[in-house]
Amino acid sequence: MTHRGQAQLAIWSDIEPGQETDYLHWLTREHVLERVGVDGFLSGRVFRAEAGGKRRFFITYELQDAGVLAGPSYLARLNAPTPWSQRTMPILQNFARGGGPVVARAGLGNGSVVAPLRLDLAAAGLQDAGAQQALVQKIAGLDAVAQVWLMEVDAAGTGVQTKEKAMRRSVEGVFDGVLVVEALHAAAAQAALDGLLAGELGSAAVADRQLFSACFQLDRRLAGLEGAD
Repeated sequence: MTHRGQAQLAIWSDIEPGQETDYLHWLTREHVLERVGVDGFLSGRVFRAEAGGKRRFFITYELQDAGVLAGPSYLARLNAPTPWSQRTMPILQNFARGGGPVVARAGLGNGSVVAPLRLDLAAAGLQDAGAQQALVQKIAGLDAVAQVWLMEVDAAGTGVQTKEKAMRRSVEGVFDGVLVVEALHAAAAQAALDGLLAGELGSAAVADRQLFSACFQLDRRLAGLEGAD
């Protein structure tokens, strides 16, 4: 029986339009497969958007638990990037990355359009477990919302210095929480986002309000890897 992971890793980056073909081939033919082969990585999902002349990507990996972030299997991979990864890492712009335990979740299944919001949990009033669960439950009850999850960043686990991190020219963004709304279509995701920004997150200074559409997904079972069950 497959159990849902207890943690997530969330990554944002932008690339130039002319770099997109090679980048997508890297993601779908090597990188995500490589990641779901790491001990404790259960699945990877890639989302895409266009804004300001850039191609924007949001990638999230479901993890068995937050300990995977600083575990030997993942660190070994981060410190031995493939030639294709070595070519790709320097082109990533506006890079942001954070992983940690999922502290609240509501809803079932995955949505095709997501609104991933980087948050200051204190400014958002989301440091208390009761407030965290109440918010995700409320959002999950909105029209055409499939699932909502809130992740608290493990700064120590995410911040480990690695060879792969040193190759990126973009300085990693810093944040301590991620709220992801997964909806069935863009209108529902936008409505949920607008409601949050006008209400519960109105004072939280949410800077990045981009919607992303699903473009690729791979889990250990589909990849034919051992330990998929």
